[in-house]
Amino acid sequence: MADRVFKSPEARARLAAWDDRFLAKVTAPVERREVPTAAGTVRVLAVGPAGRPPLVCLHGTLSGAAHAAAELGPLADRFRVYLPDLPGHSARGAEYRLPLTDAALAGWLGEVLDGLGLERADLYGISWGGFLALRTAVAAPARVRRLALLVPAGVVGGPTWKGITRLMLPLMWYRLFPSERRLRRFLANLLTVWDDDWAKYLGDAFRDFVLDLRIPPLATDAELRGLSAPVLAVGAAEDLSFPGGKLVDRVKGLVPGAETEQVAGSKHLPPTTPEFRRWMADRVTAFLGGPTPSPG
Repeated sequence: MADRVFKSPEARARLAAWDDRFLAKVTAPVERREVPTAAGTVRVLAVGPAGRPPLVCLHGTLSGAAHAAAELGPLADRFRVYLPDLPGHSARGAEYRLPLTDAALAGWLGEVLDGLGLERADLYGISWGGFLALRTAVAAPARVRRLALLVPAGVVGGPTWKGITRLMLPLMWYRLFPSERRLRRFLANLLTVWDDDWAKYLGDAFRDFVLDLRIPPLATDAELRGLSAPVLAVGAAEDLSFPGGKLVDRVKGLVPGAETEQVAGSKHLPPTTPEFRRWMADRVTAFLGGPTPSPG
């Protein structure tokens, strides 16, 4: 049975227009593919040269494959990046929300990998996409070669009171009485740098989506210790949702051989700048053992 993901057909159309706008920012070659799954047909964007090593990138909530593709930077030149639209979290995704169970999450991603002809894949998960990637690595380790996580859900939680006063209350006031001032107040605790497109998009997204208020369960100590795939975890020092210091400490303490980074001064949405895109691309490339970045 379909879930209600969007407030109205008009809301979904508005978000789809934003999807087109972000996709237009991608300068690398883009191929659109459709992959059938039990949760509906999935649009997958294949970005970058066809001969490069494959990398599956899973976007965050309230965004989409096009938004993540616009932030890939040099990764789009070094890898063949596959970006599926996650059901219930994208204007182009199925209007369905996956149950927060390993069987449902890993099963859905397994269907996507099958449709792409990938028996085993490198995964790059961002926020909610990081949660999906992590649960797949726990439940279906044979499908995951390496696991790169950027501000992932499902590893640590944030401070409750700060989350309420600095995120939830400003969001509630913005949704009830939308204005640019209230949007800026809310996004001040979410965006690391002000970006007009991201800010205006999020202003629409937080009003047009029916918010998914389920909290992804945290991985247990035993699950993190038992990960067989090499892990890179990148946290944001000023992330109110998944604090970077806490994230790095837990991953380093539990995941054998894990590589970690903490981005100083970053909130949950990392810098949308060419400098950060290049740094992140270089870090992920080094971790995955991909093509050596060219100088400059």
